[in-house]
Amino acid sequence: MNDLEQSVLQAADRLVAAFARHDRTAYFSAFAPEATFIFHTLDRPLKSRAEYEAEWSLWEERDGFRVRACRSSERHVQAMGDVAVFTHRVETEVEFNGEPATADERETIVFGRASSGEWLAVHEHLSRQS
Repeated sequence: MNDLEQSVLQAADRLVAAFARHDRTAYFSAFAPEATFIFHTLDRPLKSRAEYEAEWSLWEERDGFRVRACRSSERHVQAMGDVAVFTHRVETEVEFNGEPATADERETIVFGRASSGEWLAVHEHLSRQS
């Protein structure tokens, strides 16, 4: 793996680790403000980080949503200049109103390199594992 791919993988690791510990601040700071999101659990795309943050708050308030753990496997990075695609299989343990649930999914996260050199997620697509 080259240095570019390694730096993208580190950005993905930070994002996944923040999600796994339900660290909203660190998790959402891994996304660019203009990031978009497609989740198989929603009937519509989310067209900004702010829209996703609002949805997350709704899940917490209405559904008692909490991330308990997240494991990433089958990881792959494709880097193309200032854009990179990270794909992986993700197993997530969550709870809704105190009841545990586990999801086995495939995820694609597109990263863009910011002017600061930092890799930020600009798109996330989550699909059920078949």
